[in-house]
Amino acid sequence: MTNSEILSHIDHTLLRPTSTTEEIDALCEEAVRLKTASVCIPPSYVRHVNEKYPGLNICTVIGFPLGYNTTAVKCFEAQDAIKNGASEIDMVIDLGWVKNGELDAVEKEIAEVRKACGDHILKVIIETCYLTDEEKMALCGCVTRAGADYIKTSTGFGTAGATLADIQLFSRNIGGNVKMKAAGGVKTREDLEMFLSAGCERIGTSSAVRLLEEK
Repeated sequence: MTNSEILSHIDHTLLRPTSTTEEIDALCEEAVRLKTASVCIPPSYVRHVNEKYPGLNICTVIGFPLGYNTTAVKCFEAQDAIKNGASEIDMVIDLGWVKNGELDAVEKEIAEVRKACGDHILKVIIETCYLTDEEKMALCGCVTRAGADYIKTSTGFGTAGATLADIQLFSRNIGGNVKMKAAGGVKTREDLEMFLSAGCERIGTSSAVRLLEEK
């Protein structure tokens, strides 16, 4: 797998809460130069990046990283981010609802955010490190029925990130129109190739450029 092939699947990510404008700009310049799939940045930087780097595919996060914002807030966040120039929205589900067994509420919320996003890409972060396999399988169904474009493993702020086992579980349980994104804990070139070979369409990581340019 060539560097260019790998980079075309990377959401080049910087979501650290102390990220500066200088760091965000450096991320975007790398993304433009190396043709990554997108940059994934905090919502507060979306307008700046859209104005400074026209044509750059911008992904941002909502309900992030804990997911317990109300549905109305998540929908507003999504619409505001799109108005500011985001093309892709990565939302975090309400894990409390999952633990309560309120999967209908989770599915309804995803559908509401889907509606708020219109034709823009919606990725749903289920934060696998906190879930049982049974919960993960149920959420594959929720994401599929609600019409999201992707299921995503992790925020990168939980206790663990993506694993091959979770991607394999997703692939057996998602609908044919749902793609997969691995995020969190992707630390080596071997990790990148492993997740792409397992069927991930996107990988969210801050490390890909460094890893590939070291080779």
